[in-house]
Amino acid sequence: MYRIDGGQYSGSGTIVRDAIALAAITGQAVRIYNIRARRKPPGLRAQHVTVVRAIAALCSGQLRGDTVGSSTLEFIPGSTIAGGNYRFDIGTAGSTTMLASALLPVLLFARKPSRVVLLGGVFQDFAPSAFHFQQVLLPMLRQMGVPATLTIERPGYVPTGGGCIHLQVTPPEGPLVPVQQVDQGNILQVEGIALASHLKQRHVVHRMAQSCERRLQAHGFYPSIRRLEDEAEHPAFHRVAPQPGAALAIWAHTSTGAILGADMAGKPGRSSEFIGERVAQQFLEDVASGATVDRHLADQWIPFAALAAGKSRVRLPAITDHVTTRLWVVELLLQVATRQEGNLLTIEGKGLSPA
Repeated sequence: MYRIDGGQYSGSGTIVRDAIALAAITGQAVRIYNIRARRKPPGLRAQHVTVVRAIAALCSGQLRGDTVGSSTLEFIPGSTIAGGNYRFDIGTAGSTTMLASALLPVLLFARKPSRVVLLGGVFQDFAPSAFHFQQVLLPMLRQMGVPATLTIERPGYVPTGGGCIHLQVTPPEGPLVPVQQVDQGNILQVEGIALASHLKQRHVVHRMAQSCERRLQAHGFYPSIRRLEDEAEHPAFHRVAPQPGAALAIWAHTSTGAILGADMAGKPGRSSEFIGERVAQQFLEDVASGATVDRHLADQWIPFAALAAGKSRVRLPAITDHVTTRLWVVELLLQVATRQEGNLLTIEGKGLSPA
């Protein structure tokens, strides 16, 4: 059983999610201790428990210590990742997109296509936005041969949750393809989505979008931001959110095939104008760095590059704790080589094949 110190590097739940997912793929039993030791509160939270139980369900694995507050977790994966239809409910406003990102690499190694319904939070701080997942992460992964889609059935926000997303994954016929994105190239059309639920009278959608557009236009970008009002009479998705909330996301493709985005969720006390300006500022900073991935995609692509067959290289806006943490985990569990030269990151993929 491979022992992993969950308090290393960022000491975040990312270690748990990545380690359990890679263990399911490789068939390696793992024991994680000191889980989130530097976080308050430490130990597993509800969203982490849902992740590890979901991965165990996918491969008929065995768990010990999978309870809220636990600082030690043991996982013995089963021999087969079956695939098929699944439904997982976090039970809180915990992030469904975090759960989806942990399940996605595992489902690539399933025996058949999968359709997974995930219930919980959809837009919140410190988690991938569902819009970013759809418009930035998945398009990059499709370049690597990942056949997956994510749809939003119902938005969900903190503190109620109640959101619903659907993840559909078809296992590829061979190993993933490495990605080479060293030069940013020219920014093409900037697009975006401004969403608000039960906030139409406050003009939140318009204010977020207008503030973002104004900031980007001052720097020579003229975005096309779609406005979505999620109301009971005319829901933006199949079902209206159970509580008020908002989210803004923008993204752009470049002439070299790179994709960069930025996003932010609403929060009590956070003005619509602040959200719009901050999203624009994040995007402008990442573009100015010359990066070929944005600050969120910078660590999200790492497990997939580590599984791919060959050398992947991308230019990051910065080397963050999330980047170093995820590199450490893939180096441990997949024995892949990684190299950092300034902000240029190279990963020698393992070349694992679902077949």
